Amino acid sequence: MRRPAVWLLLAAALAGCDGLPGRPRPDARELARADVLAFPTLYAANCAGCHGADGRLGAARPLNDPVYVALVPPDRLRKIIAEGVPGTLMPAYLQAAGGELTAAQVDAIARGIRAQWGRPDSVKGVALPPYEASAAGEAPADVARGAAVFAAACARCHGAEGTGAAPGGPVADPTYLALVSDQHLRTTVIAGRPDLGKPDWRGDVPGQPLMPQQISDVVAWRAGQLRPVPGRPALDAAAAGPRS
Repeated sequence: MRRPAVWLLLAAALAGCDGLPGRPRPDARELARADVLAFPTLYAANCAGCHGADGRLGAARPLNDPVYVALVPPDRLRKIIAEGVPGTLMPAYLQAAGGELTAAQVDAIARGIRAQWGRPDSVKGVALPPYEASAAGEAPADVARGAAVFAAACARCHGAEGTGAAPGGPVADPTYLALVSDQHLRTTVIAGRPDLGKPDWRGDVPGQPLMPQQISDVVAWRAGQLRPVPGRPALDAAAAGPRS
């Protein structure tokens, strides 16, 4: 056999190595962790533990909620994922903020939440309250007014002081308040907890949606129930001002 023919056979054999039994195909090889951009994979690894496998029924608020997806501005959603929420259990995920995800992966999660669980038709023609109280253009929140709103709209499910064992559970309990931000309280008043049967701002008083001022007032009342909790020394600093 001539030498050129030997080299041709060898080259053909090497070219076919990827097809050898037990050798993974190039398209089946596992991506490096930083190269994973598929939303289901990223969500399962980073979000499902708190927000639920399908974005519902987790310890944290549901993301599988079209009202919430419509309510939170896209840039704010990304900021929450990237930087977390100081003083709460929501961590930062962006590498530059101390997390483990690249900017592209944070973007993929933020886009995926909106694409997977946003349904614009569900709030079509509805005037959503402002996501942040500072954007509402209203009078400063008033705790006394908030107590009246709570009594009228919330007490039947959460108890007269928000700490009773009513069907909705305690929502003014200091231990609970130490784990969440004031913005979380506002978001929950507006968007509700549909996975737990808690109505949004339109259903707390049947036929009478809460007005933006009422939402701010009742959040101020609930936040005012914040008390020092053993084991959370950072609470004193958080109590000194609004928590975003």
